[in-house]
Amino acid sequence: MSISTLGSPCCAAEPPAIPPTGMERELARELTVLRCRVSVAAVLTLLVMVATLPHMLGVHIGWLPAWFTSPWTQLLLSTPVLFWCGREFFSGAWSSLRRHSADMNTLVAAGTGIAWLASLLATAFPGVLIAEGLPADVYYETAAVILTLVLLGRLLEARARGQTSEAIRRLLQLQPPTARVLREGVATDIPVAKVVVGDLVQVRPGEKLPLDGVVVEGSSWVEESMLTGEPTPVAKGPGDGVIGASMNRSGSFSFRVTRVGADTMLARIVELVRQAQSSHTQVQRLADQVVGWFVPVVIAIAIATFVLWFLVSGNVVLATLFLVSVLVIACPCALGLATPTAIMVASGKGAEIGLIFRSAEALETAGGLRTIVLDKTGTLTMGQPEVTDFERLHGGRMPVGTLLALVAAVESRSEHPLAEAIVAYATSRRGDEEPPDVEAFEAMAGLGVLATVGGLEVRVGSPRWLEASGLDTTPLDPVVARLERAARSVAAVAVDGRIEACFGIADPIKPEAHAAVAALRRLGLEVVLLSGDARRTSEVVAADVGIVRVIAEVRPGDKAAVVQRLQEQGQGPVAMVGDGLNDAPALARAEVGIAMGTGTDVAIAASDITVLSGHLGGVPAAIELSRRTMATIRQNLFFAFAYNVAGIPIAAGLLFPLTGWLLNPMLAGAAMAFSSVSVVSNALRLRRFRPAHRSVGAAA
Repeated sequence: MSISTLGSPCCAAEPPAIPPTGMERELARELTVLRCRVSVAAVLTLLVMVATLPHMLGVHIGWLPAWFTSPWTQLLLSTPVLFWCGREFFSGAWSSLRRHSADMNTLVAAGTGIAWLASLLATAFPGVLIAEGLPADVYYETAAVILTLVLLGRLLEARARGQTSEAIRRLLQLQPPTARVLREGVATDIPVAKVVVGDLVQVRPGEKLPLDGVVVEGSSWVEESMLTGEPTPVAKGPGDGVIGASMNRSGSFSFRVTRVGADTMLARIVELVRQAQSSHTQVQRLADQVVGWFVPVVIAIAIATFVLWFLVSGNVVLATLFLVSVLVIACPCALGLATPTAIMVASGKGAEIGLIFRSAEALETAGGLRTIVLDKTGTLTMGQPEVTDFERLHGGRMPVGTLLALVAAVESRSEHPLAEAIVAYATSRRGDEEPPDVEAFEAMAGLGVLATVGGLEVRVGSPRWLEASGLDTTPLDPVVARLERAARSVAAVAVDGRIEACFGIADPIKPEAHAAVAALRRLGLEVVLLSGDARRTSEVVAADVGIVRVIAEVRPGDKAAVVQRLQEQGQGPVAMVGDGLNDAPALARAEVGIAMGTGTDVAIAASDITVLSGHLGGVPAAIELSRRTMATIRQNLFFAFAYNVAGIPIAAGLLFPLTGWLLNPMLAGAAMAFSSVSVVSNALRLRRFRPAHRSVGAAA
């Protein structure tokens, strides 16, 4: 959902309806105005450039009528570009002047304004200039092109800011609009906003939980991955806490509401996203840093040039021409292209290899990262549990195919993801054995499943549950110890009271994780593993992929605080890489948030960079591309300012006493064109970018 659709009837029909905030409405209005102004500026600028072709090329173009190429027509076309489309630059320049400072608004307003005024003088009084032996040249197209390019950059930045509101809106839409509350023995659906602490809420299979609370009756498996990022549903029974917006997978239960409104886990995560995004430090554009001293110097040189030539020649027209020439030659035509062209080429190249940059700022900041925090589940790992080990115990008599058929029959009745992994494994390896009919199926929340299959009692579950059921689990002990050391979940199989086998289940590490982590370390980054999982499991995964620093057992709402702590310890700029809803505040808090494209929509919306394929190799590739882009931008700025620095002395009349040369407009146009071509050509070299870690996306 784009910000432009906020408040539309389509959006209002989505349950639950979330009215747009004042900030969202203001941003929508800003985007509408910017789109209109950029469109008008682009059309008028194109017409002005066509009108100047005969003069620029020095040839007559028969299909262009004389009235269209007239300076008066160019004046008519360019004036709305400056004073309607670009009026905010002039108001911004005036505000900076009142604060005794200079910024990009000052440079754009001064350059385009003076170019327009000089052109107006040449258009209205060409005879005065010609009588003094001076050319009556106009620079309308220069002013229009600069304004259009800078306006386009403003539009792209505004669109990037819209992702903040979109992320928060998607978070809010996770909460169901109503809750089934039991009051005085009657169950009634009421709006969530009217539920109070202490109310008893009923939840049926397949429903989302409306609020936080504690289970008082019944049991089920609750899918909390949208909040925790972990793929395995959690068994819930009396006394267990539940989180609003999580999904009830199976079973019915009732829970007592403990938190409502702003106190719920979902509301706290929303607030964390808001705080993190509002406090996200804006990286100052490199061009603006240079403009801070370039603009005052140019203005000072222009004024000094006017005063000097007026004192020497006494000719106010000649002195004015030199003043205008200095300001026009300093007009940032190539500077206007230096950053946008590199950003556009790099963004296009990123998309080609599966990397989406939300803004130019993200592309700039990623190159200066010092620390990168990797979420475990779904980022370093596949996020899908699978059977990694299957071991028959000594003395097992039942044929493997028959045993797996029994297991598949029983576990197919369970909705637990670990059961899904076991069924997938057993089905693929049971051979021709057909699963028999299942009778008296029973699921023990958090323990395992029990059923009668073909007259045999079959149990599949944790070794501790089997031991508590009176079975001899001694043969399991060494196998369980070994699997748990390898961070595996263990499910044992017992048939008619005899332990037959056990499964080792794990969330496998992504194949590219080892190479990606190595690439990040080669780039000079400190790599940190962040997870809500147990420390032993997290440390095993970290050691496997080559990560030294591990921060484990972190609650969902605390991940942003971990990122903030790293920043406060001087380890920034920090990047956060994740894919779950619980990662969204941390993604927003970090200087650069990188989301796996296979993750949740909220995490993607809250991030600065998205790796579409979910391939971890995209992370070092994004950093490499950022560094290459910033190097290109610095080179472009050199080309742009080298032209200005070389041209300003000539424009100021340095050669006039010796040669009688004024700044030839055609020569100035050629120099500006060469500078622009140099900038664009240098930016286009980014199209040949190839990341050192090649496999980053489907297109790579």
